[in-house]
Amino acid sequence: MLSLFKTHYFVLTILLIIFVSCSVSECLAEGYQQSAAESQTKQIIIGGDYNYPPYEFIDSKGNYTGYNVELSREIAAVMGLNIKIKLDTWESTRALFDQGKIDILQGMAATPERTDLYNFSPHTYVNHSIFARDDSPKITNYTELEGYRVIVQANGSAFDMLNEAKLNIVLIPVETHADALRLLASGRYDFAVVSNLPGLYLSQKLGLSNIKAISNLERNRLYGYATKTDDKALLSQFTQGLAILKNTGRQQEIYDKWFGPLKASIWSKAGIAAGLFVIVLLLISTVVLIWNKALRKKVESRTKELQAQQLQLLHADKMASLGVLVSGVAHEINNPCSILTLNFPFVKEAFEQATEILDEHQIEHGDFLIAGVSYNRLKHMLPETLDDMHVASNKVKGIVEDLKSFAVKGETAHQKNERLDLNELTKRSLRLVNNQLKNSTSNVEVNLANKLPTFYGSGSRIEQVIVNLILNACQALENKSQKITITTYFYSKYDSVVLTVEDQGIGINAKDLRKLTDPFYTTKRQSGGTGLGLSVSAGIVRDHQGQITFKSTLGEGTKAKLSLPLIQKENEL
Repeated sequence: MLSLFKTHYFVLTILLIIFVSCSVSECLAEGYQQSAAESQTKQIIIGGDYNYPPYEFIDSKGNYTGYNVELSREIAAVMGLNIKIKLDTWESTRALFDQGKIDILQGMAATPERTDLYNFSPHTYVNHSIFARDDSPKITNYTELEGYRVIVQANGSAFDMLNEAKLNIVLIPVETHADALRLLASGRYDFAVVSNLPGLYLSQKLGLSNIKAISNLERNRLYGYATKTDDKALLSQFTQGLAILKNTGRQQEIYDKWFGPLKASIWSKAGIAAGLFVIVLLLISTVVLIWNKALRKKVESRTKELQAQQLQLLHADKMASLGVLVSGVAHEINNPCSILTLNFPFVKEAFEQATEILDEHQIEHGDFLIAGVSYNRLKHMLPETLDDMHVASNKVKGIVEDLKSFAVKGETAHQKNERLDLNELTKRSLRLVNNQLKNSTSNVEVNLANKLPTFYGSGSRIEQVIVNLILNACQALENKSQKITITTYFYSKYDSVVLTVEDQGIGINAKDLRKLTDPFYTTKRQSGGTGLGLSVSAGIVRDHQGQITFKSTLGEGTKAKLSLPLIQKENEL
C-alpha cells in the first residue's frame, strides 16, 4: 500500500512540474514577443551635427543627408527599427544626449576620455587637421600651437583633446566647422583645427582658397555610433544592422557614394601609383643633378674663355664675342631646362590624382611609407618641393636670358612690365636667401616702410638685384656677430622708392669700389666669384631708369643703395 502511495505521489509531482514548466515557457515566449514588438514600435531618437559634411548635414532644400544619415536609415530598414533623426549644433546635440533626450549618436569619435562615458560601434575612421592661411606661421604638429589662438568646434573631440593637452593654447570655440574655416579665412585668429574630410569639403564648397591643411592633429580615430554605457542593448541592434550592411555590400556602396570610389584592386593601384611616382621623382632628381653639374662646368669653361678675350679686345669687340658665346650657352641650357619646366605640372597632377587612392588606402590601413617617408608627411611636402623645383628651373632660364641681355642688348625676350611693391619683392628675396643669411649672421635687421608707393618693372629681375645685394653682404661678413641691415623708404625729392643693404663686413677699398659693377671684375675669384652678379644687376637697374650706388669703408662695412623711380612708361622692358 505504501509503495502504491509513493508511486501516485511521484506521478503527481512529475505532472505538476510539467504544468509549471509549460506555464513559465508560455509566459517567457509572450514576454519576448512583447519586448520585440516594443523595440519595433518605440521611436529611437538619433542625434547628429547639422553642418558636418559629408558625414551629416542639412542640404540646401532642408533635407537631412550625408553618409551617417543614409547609413542610419539603412540600418533601421534591415532591423525594423522606428527611428527619428535630429540634427542640431554639436554642442546642443551633446547636451541632449547626456540628458537622455537623444538615444544614440550616429557620428562620434572614440577618444580615450569618451570611452569611459559611452559605448561605441564604429563604422569608419576620422582624423583632425590643422588648417592655416597662406601667411600663417609654419608648424609641423599640435604641440607648436602653444601661444596661438586656435579655432575649434565647441565640445568636439579636437576641443577635448587640446584641452587635455594642457598647452598654453587660446581656444576659440565656434558652433560649426564652417564657422571655424570662415573665421580663419577672414584673417581672424591664427589656426583652425577641424576634421580633415569636412575641412577639405567645406573649404572647396565655400571657395576659401587662402587656407589649407598643413598638419594632422592626430592619428586616425574610430568614428561611429555611440550610446551611454547602460544602453548596450540599443547599441547591439545598430552593431548587428551595421554587420548586415557590411556583409551585403550596402555599407560599401554608401561609403563610395559619399567619399569617392574604392576599387577592388586598391592595393595594386596604390603600389603602381607609388612606384611610378618614385621612379619619376628619381628621374627628375637625376636629370637636375646631372644638368646642374654640366651647367657649372659649361659656365666655368665659357667664363674663362670670355675673360681671356676681354683682356685682348676693345670693348665693342669683346661684347660682340661675348654675345655669340653666351647665346650658345643659353641654347644648350634652355633645352634641358624646358624639359624640366614642361614636366613639373605633369608630375604634380599625377601625384594629386594618386593622392585620392592613397588617402583611401590610408583610411583603411593607416599611415605607410613611400621612399622611406611617411605618406602623411609626403603628401604635404612633395607638392611644395615640386613647386620649389619648378620655380628654380624658371629662375635658371631667367638668369640665362639676363646673360644674353647683358651681352647683346635687345636680343633677350621682353620682360613683363607690371606694377610692383618693393616691400613684397624684398620679402620674397629674403625668403630665397634665408639659409645663406642664417649661415652668415645671427644679427639681421629688416626695416620696411609702411605703404610704399608702387612702381612699374619686371618683378623677377628686380628680385634678382636684391638677392645679389644681400648675398654680397653675407659674403663680406667675417663672423656671425656682424650685422646686416635692410631698409626700404620713399624718397619724395626724386619721387623714388629706395632699398639699402648695409653690412658690417670687411669693406671695399676706393680703387675696387670704382670697378664694382664692371663685367667680370671680382675680388673673390679663388672662391668661385665670376664678377657677373653686380654687373648684370647694374644693367637691370639701368633698364628700370634707376640707380645703384655703393659706399664703403675698409674694416667698417659697405652700404648698397638701390633707387627706382615711380613713373615709368607702361611698356615692355
